[in-house]
Amino acid sequence: MNAHAAIGMAADERLEVVQSGERLAEIGPAWMALWRQADGLIFQSHAWISAWWTTLPDHRDRALRIGLVWNGERLVAVLPLAISRRKGLLMLEWAANAHSDYEDALAAPDCAPEMLQRLWGQMSALGGYDLVRLNRLLPGALANGLTGATAGVKLRANHREEMSYRVSGQWADGATWFNEQPKKTRQNYRRGRKALDEAGEVQFRLLPPDAPLGPVLDRLAALKSKWLSARAIESELFEDGAVPLSALVEALAQAGVLHVFVLESQGTVIAVSINFVQRGSMMAFVTTYDPDFERASPGMVLMMDYIQWSIDHGLHTVDFLCGAEAFKRRFSTEAVMLSTIAGTGSAKGAVAELADRTRHQVRVLQERWRGRSAAAPEAAD
Repeated sequence: MNAHAAIGMAADERLEVVQSGERLAEIGPAWMALWRQADGLIFQSHAWISAWWTTLPDHRDRALRIGLVWNGERLVAVLPLAISRRKGLLMLEWAANAHSDYEDALAAPDCAPEMLQRLWGQMSALGGYDLVRLNRLLPGALANGLTGATAGVKLRANHREEMSYRVSGQWADGATWFNEQPKKTRQNYRRGRKALDEAGEVQFRLLPPDAPLGPVLDRLAALKSKWLSARAIESELFEDGAVPLSALVEALAQAGVLHVFVLESQGTVIAVSINFVQRGSMMAFVTTYDPDFERASPGMVLMMDYIQWSIDHGLHTVDFLCGAEAFKRRFSTEAVMLSTIAGTGSAKGAVAELADRTRHQVRVLQERWRGRSAAAPEAAD
């Protein structure tokens, strides 16, 4: 079932909320045309959302809520949301949220911000959820404008924040960047490369566009699953034989942005990074390494190699996307805060939101108290 409306709009404009997989498939060409026109990131593309939806093991706890703004037969805006069940609550969130980073709406340059607000008003009025949580918003995200909507569920800034770390700057070439790294970092790289060389011939390379991806993805999935299992972590990306991962990588390939870097020892992949290039940035989506070579830090070696490759090929940024892992902080020259906006769609959701906000305030007060307690002895001294 899909919802349509044209109240208070020009005759050639209409809103639609897609709630079926069949309709999602039908709007593919129009959505991809808009994505190219708007220079959207892969996370806002039809291919990406469809890859997520079609590879879900079941849809019992998921429901599509893809908002569209049409101008005649031309699609001018998309607000790609979905409902999922989590801890007994129904969450209205970004579609493909578990696999995406910089999430946002998508709009043509001539689409007025008010159209997205009207679309939000219609989408939120459909109900069927307890909480709204739209996260991982870049500072200039279109979705930030939804907080000004006068209709529908009121969205406000939420305390949840995530960091994105990047290598960004002006270097003549990759070697210049490498030589500017701390002495210890350069020594660790050379020590790791030497240890790998001692084990056999080592090669860093970018897979050509026509290279078969199956063997590399199978190797990546096996290594990543082993790493996750050792840490008791689960990931939808690697379930069912890593079918979701393959579908998303295929979306990157079809969009023409995929870059797969591998580090091989005697022809065997010991580290792999699934990356993509958009807007002059090398973005690192999934990276893993063979723990049997951990002493030589193959993941670090591969990362430093593809950073140098990126600079040598004219890219101005290497973006590690979401996550505050130590290696990202260590290598980054820039950090970007990603924000969240949230709202409630039911009494149950309002209670949950109040409890969450209270817990957050308690944590803030506890941290302040600990900070004052630690400073007190210094003041006494």
